[in-house]
Amino acid sequence: MEQLELDGLSAVARLHAAHPHNYGQPKLFDGHSQITGPCGDTMAFWLEIRDDMVVKAAFVTDGCDASVACGSMAATMAEGKDAGQVMALGQRDILAELGGLPAGHEHCALLAANTLKAACKDYGLREGKPKTSCGTCGDKGCSASKRKEEESDEDFTDRQKLQSRLCRIRHKVLVMSGKGGVGKSTVAVNLATALALDGKNVGLLDVDIHGPSIPTMLGLEGSRVAGGEDGMVPIELGSMKVISLGFLLGSADDAVIWRGPMKMGVIQQFLRDVDWGDLDFLIIDAPPGTGDEPLSVCQSIEGLDGAVIVTTPQKVAAVDVRKSITFCRQLKVPVLGVVENMSGFVCPKCGEVTQILRSGGGERLAADMGVPFLGAIPIDPQIAEACDNGQAFIHHFANTPTAKRMQEIIKPIAALADADAEQTKTRR
Repeated sequence: MEQLELDGLSAVARLHAAHPHNYGQPKLFDGHSQITGPCGDTMAFWLEIRDDMVVKAAFVTDGCDASVACGSMAATMAEGKDAGQVMALGQRDILAELGGLPAGHEHCALLAANTLKAACKDYGLREGKPKTSCGTCGDKGCSASKRKEEESDEDFTDRQKLQSRLCRIRHKVLVMSGKGGVGKSTVAVNLATALALDGKNVGLLDVDIHGPSIPTMLGLEGSRVAGGEDGMVPIELGSMKVISLGFLLGSADDAVIWRGPMKMGVIQQFLRDVDWGDLDFLIIDAPPGTGDEPLSVCQSIEGLDGAVIVTTPQKVAAVDVRKSITFCRQLKVPVLGVVENMSGFVCPKCGEVTQILRSGGGERLAADMGVPFLGAIPIDPQIAEACDNGQAFIHHFANTPTAKRMQEIIKPIAALADADAEQTKTRR
């Protein structure tokens, strides 16, 4: 355990951090779970249960004092309760008993609650068999009802939970690029905002683990996610729900130094453990390249509608972006189209577009690779101004020529929802 270092802990929390209850793995147990949270802390719980009553709860964590205090309090609260009551314990219950935690450490209580619940589920799986469906719909042919070979009970249950989330999201769109610095997050933010302004229920998921810029671009810096009865509650901005690792960092200056498995784990959590609810669209902003993050998204989401590929006009960007298209084809992810960003410079005084960079690279790339070309976005100083001010450009500068170009680019994506409505009318 780390040494005491949080001055903001209450007296109760300090006591639990210094003298944690049942710290360490017991020899005998009936339920067990280990979870690594988005913050990087790992917590494990072991439960001894008799006649459905928790008689002993033990835990370990490699996290900070707040993590130790939350694990200790969760273990204390679990003992003497039946498994159903323990399953009902949430982040708020733990925080209330501890007398609160500093804002940047409240997620430790969510990790403790989720790990405790998972240990109870593990107990249930040991006692009987897991459900044959996730319960979201009546489709017995759904992959969630089919257990894979060599899949553990816990993995099967986690996959069912993931599927139950995804079943409530009609369309999932990945925004990606083989090259960094092409404005991919700008496209993702404005795509999500345009859909929300069109009356759609939209989720925006930032899976750029090392450079989460979505909170800054939407003016949500300093926001913190909270725990609800059905998982993490995303930050809401109008009819748009937003999740980013940036909401879980103690400071905007914190560096996330993670290897692949940890990054893939947190992306799974963002998909499985966030209470997205019913959405028309989930827009996923991926980091540059074809590595762990986009691979994890594509492998986790069945029925991904497709990817929007962002490039700039230069050949050096287009070469890398071709790899993104090949990546999608190998994973059988449809390419919805290519967007050429930074296509010319819009003069802030006269509005004339000057070709600073070589133009047309995105359109040629799309033609060569046989995918749709969605359109070109120029370098517009007002886009940079909007991003720095935490505003969605397509909303706050809606009447500018550049915003109108964006609206045209987004039309084919919005048409996915229009097709749904048409199919619904046909069935009626």
